[in-house]
Amino acid sequence: MIGQLMAELGPWNWMVLGIILLGLEIVLPGVFMLWIGIAALIVGAVSLLPWQAAFWGWQIQVLVFLVLSLLSAYAGKKLMGARTQASDQPLLNRRSEQMIGRTATLAEPIRNGHGRIQLGDTFWRVSGPDLPAGARVRVVAATESDLELVVEEA
Repeated sequence: MIGQLMAELGPWNWMVLGIILLGLEIVLPGVFMLWIGIAALIVGAVSLLPWQAAFWGWQIQVLVFLVLSLLSAYAGKKLMGARTQASDQPLLNRRSEQMIGRTATLAEPIRNGHGRIQLGDTFWRVSGPDLPAGARVRVVAATESDLELVVEEA
């Protein structure tokens, strides 16, 4: 069945598959289908030359496609990974981590390990040792959920 389909469409089946995969890359972003689509287009282009050759059966074409898919995905990862550079503001979108090291006055007392402080115009929920309202505290950490700061007496 696969052999018959491959024989009927000729090298154009790879071209059609490549275009479909490139179209899917546009609809489903993720920069993965792009490399497989490129591999399919390459196999289609190469298939235009030796299509009638006995050694260029559908099994060989599929193997070449698989190898090219792996190679192009690896090359794409290297290419896209090389573009990644360290940010000059690594805490830009981690507001709670930006608060580490700052001192503040407790707006609400810490009871049973939880209270509130005001830093700037924002009230933050804090955890730490029980302290009365008005005590000076230093932010020492942010919780994993970024919803609460860990404080100690300053």
